[in-house]
Amino acid sequence: MIKYDKLIKLINDRGITTYKMKVENIISQATWQSVKNGRGGLDHRSINKLCAYLGVQPGDLMEYIPDPVEPDQNPGEDDNPQG
Repeated sequence: MIKYDKLIKLINDRGITTYKMKVENIISQATWQSVKNGRGGLDHRSINKLCAYLGVQPGDLMEYIPDPVEPDQNPGEDDNPQG
């Protein structure tokens, strides 16, 4: 799963408000709320705008955290074996 904790911290540390993001057409308030609440993600256009506005790289905004593997799953096995 993609986590946006880095982005949230960066926005908070820089004192950027949701209103400022909306007025400067960076991302919408609804998108920002979804990201903050862990319910949504960003499309490539939003990532591009944020990187340009903040002067950062995508890895400064987000990180990949592997989903926990369920005990009955074996990530090395093919889900659709043939033969």
